[in-house]
Amino acid sequence: MNSGGGGPVALPGGHPGGLGIGLGSRIRKSPYFEALVAHGLTHLTVYNHMYMPGSFGDPDAEYEALVERVSLWDVACERQVEVVGPDAFRLVQYVSARDMAGCAVGRARYAPMCDHSGVLINDPIVMCLAEDRYWISIADSDVLLWCQAVAAERGLACRVFEPDVSPLAVQGPRADDVVADLLGEWVRDLPFFGFVEASLDGIPFVLCRSGWSGQGGFELFLTDGARGVDLWERVWAAGEPYGIHPGGPTLNERIESDLFSYRADCGALATPLEVGLARFLSLDRDDDFIGKAALLAERERGPARRLVKVLLSGARLTATSEHPWPAWVPGDSGDSGGESCGEVRVAVWSPRHGSNMGLALVSSQVAGGPFVTVTPEGEELSATHLAFFGE
Repeated sequence: MNSGGGGPVALPGGHPGGLGIGLGSRIRKSPYFEALVAHGLTHLTVYNHMYMPGSFGDPDAEYEALVERVSLWDVACERQVEVVGPDAFRLVQYVSARDMAGCAVGRARYAPMCDHSGVLINDPIVMCLAEDRYWISIADSDVLLWCQAVAAERGLACRVFEPDVSPLAVQGPRADDVVADLLGEWVRDLPFFGFVEASLDGIPFVLCRSGWSGQGGFELFLTDGARGVDLWERVWAAGEPYGIHPGGPTLNERIESDLFSYRADCGALATPLEVGLARFLSLDRDDDFIGKAALLAERERGPARRLVKVLLSGARLTATSEHPWPAWVPGDSGDSGGESCGEVRVAVWSPRHGSNMGLALVSSQVAGGPFVTVTPEGEELSATHLAFFGE
């Protein structure tokens, strides 16, 4: 793989003909990019206008390392929106569908954000660095522009910008051992969604017990982009005794662990009530926030669709789904002449269940029951309900 201006990189799914992504200056590289290349990056995608590693060539080995040992991820594309100033809390509170009041300095909360019609536009982690300073750690959408516009329209006294912050994730059952060897035994006492400022040989970062896996671990929010490769190699060296492996957010593990992926799971056209995030909303709080009226009305009538986790029939999927698959309830004859009910948003092989698995956004009338989907190759698969996502 060429890490220069125009070298192709293979797309996930292994398209025939060598279809790839051309690298160029329009899409940003992370501070860890050269380390990814050195450690064998083979697949990447684009997230928040940045290259994001997809695989290092062996997804099964990457899954195994994550659930059995420890995995090192470049998640610099998890960009931060910094809000600082006298009205910083007022802005964060108004754009968050979850009440941020009482969030102490050094703690974070998962806080979905909606537009005025109640449609989910991001599901960030909001970190309170000081009473007048926050990081909104975002999923894949342009929340920076949204927050800047809201602050300006409401005349709020705060500055909203993207800081030089690039997270590096250490995930897996041995993550605590790796980070303790790196920084000291004190890290084991850091609570979930708790964070502290730290440094390592002059490399500054914020250490947070967080990460997009169900296996536990830490994220190191590097605050000097010039030190990316240095930080990667220090963490890598600490992890070698524990069998560390390069990787990235893992589709099958995150679905198994009930971790929502904005856009992938909803197409950016769903409400948080539809996708199982109700427990993270503060609909009964006294103050107003963007989308509150729409969400209260939806709660009263019930969501039109539900995101469900399903097991899918058929031979093991050898690649992840690249686009949604149509879903329907079969007609009386059992054929495809039935009623359309939604779509399978993502599908993948699940080692935990020993079956193909998917997330489907389907009508509430169908959610909880069986339905049928079809692959791009025309194979019909039966979907068996496993759980309502997030419950």
